[in-house]
Amino acid sequence: MDRRVFLETATLVAGGAALGRVSGERVPDDPPTVGIQVGAVSFADEGTDKVLDGFQEMAGINTLFLATFTYGRGIGGRQLRGQPLPDHGKQEYDDNFRGGNFATPHPQYYRHTSIAPERAPDHPDYDVVADVLPAAHRRGMKVICWFEDVFRPDVPGFDQAAEIDLHGKPTGLTCHRNPNARNFWLGLAEDYLRSYDVDGLMWGSERQGPLDNALGASHGSSSAGGVIACFCPHCLAAAQQGGINIERAREGYLALERWTAALRAGQRPTDGAFVTFWRLLVKHPELLAWERLWNEGLHDTYRDLYRLAKSIAPTKGSGWHIWHNNSFSPFYRAEQEYAEFAKYSDFLKVVMYNNCGGPRLAQYVRNIHGTLFADLTPEQILDFTYGVQQYREQPLDRIAEQGLSADYVLRETQRAVAGAGPRLKIWPGIDIDIPTGASEKKTQPEDVYQAVRAAFQGGAPGVLLSRKYSEMQLANIRAAGRAVRELQPA
Repeated sequence: MDRRVFLETATLVAGGAALGRVSGERVPDDPPTVGIQVGAVSFADEGTDKVLDGFQEMAGINTLFLATFTYGRGIGGRQLRGQPLPDHGKQEYDDNFRGGNFATPHPQYYRHTSIAPERAPDHPDYDVVADVLPAAHRRGMKVICWFEDVFRPDVPGFDQAAEIDLHGKPTGLTCHRNPNARNFWLGLAEDYLRSYDVDGLMWGSERQGPLDNALGASHGSSSAGGVIACFCPHCLAAAQQGGINIERAREGYLALERWTAALRAGQRPTDGAFVTFWRLLVKHPELLAWERLWNEGLHDTYRDLYRLAKSIAPTKGSGWHIWHNNSFSPFYRAEQEYAEFAKYSDFLKVVMYNNCGGPRLAQYVRNIHGTLFADLTPEQILDFTYGVQQYREQPLDRIAEQGLSADYVLRETQRAVAGAGPRLKIWPGIDIDIPTGASEKKTQPEDVYQAVRAAFQGGAPGVLLSRKYSEMQLANIRAAGRAVRELQPA
């Protein structure tokens, strides 16, 4: 059967160490990780045994990244309305999705946070970890708890953990320095590790700092850019301790806000957009200092989570989901240093979604054209992006419809593996049927097959099929399995 074929192939990969020593080539010590992100709704709709058996038979899946906490639709719930339902699961949309903790919260781990550890009401009597974990382990599959930094403002106690923006208003995002936010993540991680015999943790935060947000340097749909934050008491205290002039930082971000608003309104400075932006940086170096302050808060969260996890379960892996913006924005990429991650990570799931990557890259170009690169044409911006990001794809008028190629996956994998060093595992995230616009790229089996092959050819010790099983077509999962089964010793 298919599972046997995969296991034989994995054994060849793991057992080829002697060949690697003779040839001088590096060979992975362990079988490749073949993971998939999956949420509670899939097991509730289709049945646990059916889903797990299907994973093994279709693609040789050996690691489940179980979506255990989110209030978002990116990794939770069924397919989004307006997108075609997949060829499995209930053929209906779940418009009333709320989210929360899809396992069982144990109150003793949340004593030091204001945020209520809500159990997801979507499946009130169902604990996805308690159900899936023993069934997965019986099949030799690992289970990683996968949780993300996505809340709802109406979660009890969230208001005491929110970022405060430049104008003193709370946002819908957590402040990474706020003890209520930090302690919630630590409590959640401890709860998962002590309450269940899971095999590891993966946390994701698809956010960036105030400078990048002000510029709109992402593939998000907002034409007004993102939130300029955080200016809460915890961040102000950290800034003061770090010797940052708080009032100068406020003045700088207010000036930057006026500059971006004028550019988005169609005004063009006499000296051009880029020159006047650089002038702002020269006048207000606190802009960069506050950007670094924000990023250190995020990385302190990574460090604290990793330290806690290792104190509880030293042999279990902990790692992070790295946002797709890493492929588009050189400003965000500069803040994702793989060698630094290696100090407090066992693995990184680096998003390399090539199918939806085309539409997302086109949106990034549109966003940054409205501010920093307003002096250039969109085509020039794309060419510049290809140059500094070190991959080259289709022209702007074709990338949204055609997506990015497997060569993009290969190059990004090679770059990540080289930057991470030998200890940190890189698992490229491969997209399967992530929603795109009506005229934009849709995933085909050959796309998945080539992307998975490219990831392994680039030196990755595994792949992670993303973003959630409940929106994937089965033929595309089988295509990933076809690529996995063709693995040969390095």
